Amino acid sequence: MESINSDDTSENSKKDSQNLVNDSSKQIPVYQKIAYGFGDFGNGFMFDLGQSYLTKFWIDGVGIGAGVVGGIFAFTKIFDAFMDPIAGSVVDNRKHIGKRGKFRPFMMVSAIILGVLTVLTFTMPNNLTMTQKIIYAYAAYMIWGLTYSFTNDPYGSLASVMSRNSQDRSFMATTRQIGSVGAQFIAGVAFIPLTVMIGGSNQKKGYFFASLIFAIIGVLMFAICYFGTRENVHVNRKKSAQKEGFKDYFRVIFKNGPLGAIILMTLFTISAMNTNNQMMVFYAEYNLGNIGLQPLINAIMMGCSIVGVFMIPFLTKHFGQKKTAMCSFIIGAVANLLNFILPNNVVTFIILVTIGYTALAIPNGITWAMVSNAIDYGEWRSGTRKEGITYAAFNFSRKIAQSLAALVSSGVLALTGYVANAPQTASALQGIKAAMTLYPGVCLLLAAVVIGFLYKLDDKKFAQIADDLDHGRWEGGKISDN
Repeated sequence: MESINSDDTSENSKKDSQNLVNDSSKQIPVYQKIAYGFGDFGNGFMFDLGQSYLTKFWIDGVGIGAGVVGGIFAFTKIFDAFMDPIAGSVVDNRKHIGKRGKFRPFMMVSAIILGVLTVLTFTMPNNLTMTQKIIYAYAAYMIWGLTYSFTNDPYGSLASVMSRNSQDRSFMATTRQIGSVGAQFIAGVAFIPLTVMIGGSNQKKGYFFASLIFAIIGVLMFAICYFGTRENVHVNRKKSAQKEGFKDYFRVIFKNGPLGAIILMTLFTISAMNTNNQMMVFYAEYNLGNIGLQPLINAIMMGCSIVGVFMIPFLTKHFGQKKTAMCSFIIGAVANLLNFILPNNVVTFIILVTIGYTALAIPNGITWAMVSNAIDYGEWRSGTRKEGITYAAFNFSRKIAQSLAALVSSGVLALTGYVANAPQTASALQGIKAAMTLYPGVCLLLAAVVIGFLYKLDDKKFAQIADDLDHGRWEGGKISDN
């Protein structure tokens, strides 16, 4: 495998430059756009396990208290969020870029390490005291999160240099979201049955081997992305060559209006989705009275959301990114709030949670295209291009949202009197229901307000920006060709 810092020969550079896409009207081959989605498919096989099942593993499998688990998630996610600018700066500050590109080698090496660490998070050594278990959980998940930043930042930045064509980006946003929701679907349907089949009553054994299988598949999916994609867009990196620090990171955030709106919106959307995924296993087991319903509900909910994601290119082509996202948020909010108001019923719950989740999956898919557009907007506005640090700023908001979801999920369980592996009180059942339905409903309403009033980069504006960049222009002048 290529070293991350390998030098490229001038001959290879000339050959590669002949194949670069320099016109936003040009489209890249379909196979590259499909291969890009496999990255988030692999990502989901490792990431979604932690978001959906680590709470259950640590509370019921290891015996750590719900409040302590909430603290672990909250602290580690905030820690990870502040590691993102470091990861983004390291990626952007790469000087020796080989023929395989700036982002792909970094992504692949980090993905392999992430697979190993995924298994370690679902491992708890025997004969540890409770204090030692808590320390292990903190350490394993903090290291996992840091490695995830070094995997996801270059992966997310990769789309911006694969193509500048708006339809290509919508297509890649679609394949990425299909990959993400597809991984959620498989994890949601297969992971718990797999742990039971392998481990039986030994939960720790079941979680270990099931996570091992998922991690291996995840790394293989990243390999498909690595070998199937190319960094096609020619960008001017000379003005971006200086090293960056936290000052540059905050400058990127506060001077990029579209990025700021996306960051704020993401705090609501990702915390809503993660809370939904974390609470589903608890809601099925206690509120619906049958944990066996969890794979069935996830299969219907996530299967329908995959169908919805396939509609992204059609919806964005006819209505634009912003209108599609706003309408989806409103539909999802109404479905979730109805689910909170109505009494517990398997049929109505499945119908409404499916509508809500599908309505959330669509704008979450569009977000990936919005981030690539925000990267171009930042270059157009300032004359310098910062893919890694821009994506890191976006990823920062995702980590904070994940921390918020963990606090809501574990905090509600602790505050309402949840007792592991026991019948729950009426207060605990109501708390589970509120976290599962009310919280996502309110979050999606707030996301609709943010995207409606604060996100100003519509499709027409971006088309002009893309044209300017293709012809070496930016807001304050002309990018030097030298």
